[in-house]
Amino acid sequence: MCVGDLMTEGVATLNRNDTLATADNVMRLGRIRHMPVVDDDGTLVGLVSQRDLFRGALLRALGYGRNVEDRVLDALAVKDAMSTDIVTALPDMPIREAARLMTERKIGCLVILEEGAPTGILTEGDFVALVGREDG
Repeated sequence: MCVGDLMTEGVATLNRNDTLATADNVMRLGRIRHMPVVDDDGTLVGLVSQRDLFRGALLRALGYGRNVEDRVLDALAVKDAMSTDIVTALPDMPIREAARLMTERKIGCLVILEEGAPTGILTEGDFVALVGREDG
């Protein structure tokens, strides 16, 4: 089995100039933990995770309130919070190799690329779903 057989296709992406408020809304509504960030030409340039957005919630927890959190998320662009050290894979990578890579790098997802553009994402949840299907 290859990554292309297990990955989630049609992955939602963000533009590097979108606001963190947009990222937060899309991720919360779609129950998404990781979103690739693309440049205007569709090339992968980063990754935003829920952890990156958690910092805004931290402001609220410190007593600054939801309004301050909203203003911070509206004021910052995705490019200000995204990770740029992204681990990627091709659809034909064996899933065992992908699992090993994710474990060794201690990451929650691989962005799947075809011709430099994200076409899918492979997450820890995809592996859990696979085991659930195999045992069922």
